Amino acid sequence: MASIPLESHPNPINTSHQPHTYSAKEMSSIASLFSPLKIGSITVRNRIFMSALTRDRAIGTIPTDVVQEYYHQRASGGAGLIVTEGILVTPQGTEWPDAPGIWSNEQVAEWKKVTDSVHAAGSHIYAQLWHVGRVAHPDAPEQKLAGTPVFAPSAISAEGGKFRFIPGTPGYVTPTAVEDPWTLVALYKEAAINAKQAGFDGVEIHGANGYLIHQFLDSTSNHRTDQWGGSIINRARFGLEVVRAAIEVFGENVSIKVSPGGGYNDMGMPLQETLDTFKYFLSEVDKLKPSYVTLVRYSTMLDPANRGTAHDVVESYGSLLKNTRVVVNAGVTPDEGAGLVAEGKVDAISLGMLFISHPDLVKRVKHGKPLDNAIQFGHLYGGQNGADGDTSVGYTDYPEATY
Repeated sequence: MASIPLESHPNPINTSHQPHTYSAKEMSSIASLFSPLKIGSITVRNRIFMSALTRDRAIGTIPTDVVQEYYHQRASGGAGLIVTEGILVTPQGTEWPDAPGIWSNEQVAEWKKVTDSVHAAGSHIYAQLWHVGRVAHPDAPEQKLAGTPVFAPSAISAEGGKFRFIPGTPGYVTPTAVEDPWTLVALYKEAAINAKQAGFDGVEIHGANGYLIHQFLDSTSNHRTDQWGGSIINRARFGLEVVRAAIEVFGENVSIKVSPGGGYNDMGMPLQETLDTFKYFLSEVDKLKPSYVTLVRYSTMLDPANRGTAHDVVESYGSLLKNTRVVVNAGVTPDEGAGLVAEGKVDAISLGMLFISHPDLVKRVKHGKPLDNAIQFGHLYGGQNGADGDTSVGYTDYPEATY
């Protein structure tokens, strides 16, 4: 598989971070990140969460031993909460042919090895549940395995798409409008059941970045006229029902990730409609009392078609979340995040890129060590190593600092 550009990443990697050594003043501020935090029924040891990051190291859809090692390293390095890469809730023809799933007993057994390893290292781990909706492809092996169409709220294609592992490198197709969205809600619930069996502490619902839940929320991708579309209340229904279904399995240990700014995967409404939609949706999510909500900040890098709406997501929605924790993601640095936590604007921060090249990221931040490992961009994804390549390269081979 050819190198996949960052703008096609399902949990996008922010490239703004630079190597940084903390001053004494910054170290004093950083301390705000190191108080324990109760999320749902568990207490995490600090407020630095590892964001979901697709790394393309499964074999087919089965997690491997190198996946276990990857998460174990970052748990040992001090992560307060680890959120897995997006885990498919059903076979789908994604742009990520080696993305893992969680619908089979074999997958559950392999994920159990991961969760046991993370717990042994003193951390906690949530499974991110992921359905890509209209940005799947019918000719991908996983979609053929599913034996179903590419489903979406409406038969509206997203622009772009690059399925490099399919002959001819096609783009997105026009999806099939799902007749009964309850059948898709059921997939999330079954995935949550499997995640609980696999030993996960909770689940994060992927409601961001132009995937299925986001497609239902956005009026540009949802033209339905039934109870699942049209009004804001109806467009919000699918995501809320998915959260409710997961809560039936995990109780309060359920979270959701949203990216109101849009842009990615052809998402984006006018600003006022965006504000109205997400204020309603997040207010209703808050009533369900999930463990936390991750707010993904707007990024021009992830909005190549200028479809998104740049606005401050913490300022716009944070005050609406009164019964849950608020986590901020995308372009956050530890020192900025420490300030946001200290000011009470957020409860925790979610970091991505820094965790890729620093398995001991949290220990480095705590001890003021430089964040100076360079990412091996040529090996971000397992497929870049070739069919017989060593998938540990650029994955589990980053050095730790000396303490």
